[in-house]
Amino acid sequence: MRQKLPFSLLGIDRDNGSEFINKYLVEYCHKQKLSFTRARPYRKNDNCFVEQKNFSIVRRAVGYARYDTEAQLALLNELYATLRLYTNFFQPTMKLKSKERVGSKVIKRYDRAQTPYQRVLAPPLSEAEKQRLRVKYKTLNPAALKHSKPT
Repeated sequence: MRQKLPFSLLGIDRDNGSEFINKYLVEYCHKQKLSFTRARPYRKNDNCFVEQKNFSIVRRAVGYARYDTEAQLALLNELYATLRLYTNFFQPTMKLKSKERVGSKVIKRYDRAQTPYQRVLAPPLSEAEKQRLRVKYKTLNPAALKHSKPT
C-alpha cells in the first residue's frame, strides 16, 4: 500500500475493531516510526467519512456479499486496482471549507470540486512525484476504466 501512495505515510488512524488492532501492525508502525491512532471508543461517527466512501465507492461496485475464496479475492483485487484509478483520477469531490450557525440554520461553504489527483498535486509533494502522477494520468482513459470488467 505504501508504495502506491504518492506521498510519504505519516501514520495510521484506524477503527477500534479487533480486526484492526493487532501486535503486528503496532510493531510495524513502531519500526517505521508511524503514528498509530484510533477512533474514540463508542463514537461511531468518528469514521463517518471512511464509512461514506465505503458505500459510495466499494458497496456500489461489489455489494454487501461476503467474498472469501481465493478466486473471489483475485477478482476483487483486480476490480479495486481499476476502481482506485477511476476514483482518484476522475471522480471530483467537494470539501467542506466552513460551517456557520445562523440562528437555527447551519450554512455550509464548500471548496470547489476536485479529484484526489488534483488535490495531491499541491505542495508539499515533490516535483518528481507530481511528474510521476502526471505521466500516469496521461495514460488513463476514464471511459475504459469505468467499463472495464475483471477477467
